[in-house]
Amino acid sequence: MANRPKISAGHERSGLIVHISGLLPALSPAEQRVARLVVADPADAARRTITDLATAAETSEATVIRFCRSVGLDGYPQLRIRLAAEAARRVEPPDARMVGGDIPPGADLAQIIATIAFNDARAVEETAEQLDPAICERVVDAIVGAGRIDIYGAGASGVVAADFQHKLHRIGRTAFYSADLHTALTSAALLGRGDIAIGISHTGTTSDVVEVLAQARARGATTVVLTNFPRSPVTDVADHVLTTAARETTYRSGATASRLAQLTVVDCLFVGVAVRNRPRARKALRATAEAVRSHRLGSGRRRA
Repeated sequence: MANRPKISAGHERSGLIVHISGLLPALSPAEQRVARLVVADPADAARRTITDLATAAETSEATVIRFCRSVGLDGYPQLRIRLAAEAARRVEPPDARMVGGDIPPGADLAQIIATIAFNDARAVEETAEQLDPAICERVVDAIVGAGRIDIYGAGASGVVAADFQHKLHRIGRTAFYSADLHTALTSAALLGRGDIAIGISHTGTTSDVVEVLAQARARGATTVVLTNFPRSPVTDVADHVLTTAARETTYRSGATASRLAQLTVVDCLFVGVAVRNRPRARKALRATAEAVRSHRLGSGRRRA
């Protein structure tokens, strides 16, 4: 078990539940049943004996122990201690039956607003808590030193990729985003050592992003991925892995809370790049703001 992954410092800060949620797709079906019980009610799971938890998950005690090791814990006693600590610090929302889960039929708009606001805020907070500053620093270093920056994403993640490209461009860092797979592949084929390719995929299973990052890596570029699941396929082609901590509901799968979590990471990287050369960044921001100033109503021109 020498290669068993340990919980990172970021996961220690953010909590065990975020860590388990991120690993859930990579667990075996039986371990997933254990994980879902633990994530749904940490306090209840912490009170259970290993036999009780195994019975509730319709599996064996051996599977519970394997689950503990799969998520980086030494065994069941450590799991119970960590879950009890997690439960003690969790703040329940006003309507715990709904917030944090699916929006039920018949929910009024006030309940929908409360649910979305709570889950979005939690996604941003938990993403920031588990984000590893050391990895972010290495990614910022790679962006600052890159001769060329390519950013990839599909669907909702593509919106975030486009936003990142726009932000970098505004501070004078020439970056490229291609929504079309063929264009992205041809762009990646032109990368080389000293360049950087950044892929964004909430699930980490988007084949387009995996394929393009693999192409970039084969050409010698540094590859970075931003995903919600640290053991997903896309991480196999990444030199650096950044993770979010978003939990989507039925109506919002991979499109809303995850998007806000991704934008949080993108903003951290963007500011990290900008502060490396403040004079250049400020000059570029002033120049780009001035270029569009005349197209804003009320900006220096009186209306008749």
